[in-house]
Amino acid sequence: MKKTLLLMAAAVFLLGPTARAVEAAGQGDARAIRSLLMGKFDRPDARLTVEPVVVRGGHAVAGWVQGERGGRALLRSEHGQWKLVACAGAAFREAAELEKAGIAPADARALAKAVAAAEAKLPADQARKLSLFGGVVQMDADGERLPLAHEGGKQ
Repeated sequence: MKKTLLLMAAAVFLLGPTARAVEAAGQGDARAIRSLLMGKFDRPDARLTVEPVVVRGGHAVAGWVQGERGGRALLRSEHGQWKLVACAGAAFREAAELEKAGIAPADARALAKAVAAAEAKLPADQARKLSLFGGVVQMDADGERLPLAHEGGKQ
């Protein structure tokens, strides 16, 4: 028993810095994602809040609210840089929709589950706003909205 406790204490001591490093890396990703979205969409007359940010592997879903509207952004990490892939409302809470966006099924399920858990901690009014964005809007490589077919695009 004494030996087991000693081994557990040693493991906690040795793994503590690693666990903190992993957590810090996740916070760094969330900070980078917030910065990207704020730089693209925040305006003095329409302030943007970004919460929650859920990162799983090379993908993330970030909830956002701007005034009385809100939605979710899907992002992908490419060469250490976060790129905006698409914006949606309720769709990015669903694993099937995340799969349509190119995320592997197991990763899509894990991400959808993590998004639901993170959003459950939000105030009800804020969480409700995240589903107000209609449809799914795809973004180009620069994070700009792709034109719809009737706007002269290829979709």
